[in-house]
Amino acid sequence: MTSLPPALRPARDDDSEPLASLIAASFAEYPNCLFAWDEFPELRRPASHFAARKGKLWIADAPGGGIAASLGATPVPEQNAVEITKVYAAPAFRGTGLAQALFGEARRFAEDGGFGEMMLWSDSRFARAHRFYEKLGFRRWPGERYLADISATWEYPFRLSLTTRP
Repeated sequence: MTSLPPALRPARDDDSEPLASLIAASFAEYPNCLFAWDEFPELRRPASHFAARKGKLWIADAPGGGIAASLGATPVPEQNAVEITKVYAAPAFRGTGLAQALFGEARRFAEDGGFGEMMLWSDSRFARAHRFYEKLGFRRWPGERYLADISATWEYPFRLSLTTRP
């Protein structure tokens, strides 16, 4: 018997602590990848943060409490794109179709807004995530950026061109 992945819902501001816990646990899987609250002020009121930018943040609740996965999408009109952020899934929910469902919501959001691309930046250490993004059709673009954060993060850019709906 296969269980279905958790249902998706819009984020609420009271998701702050469980979302921060999911991100901190994800970072802890990598050497020298540290979570510091002061580097993520948007997590204090995540739903309000995305709403103020005309974006959306989706959450999947974990059975028994906490957050199983998250994904945010924010319009970047000057690039005719939607930027994807806050892509995290707890290990127990990887490979369940949950991340594909989250990206499906983001794609619908982007297409419904008339945007031509989705883009994201990913920590250079997150090789498994890079393979997943490429499986979804994202392509790594040239370049990288340095965040000068507590983890000395380098990120790679990825983009996905969207086709028009039939």
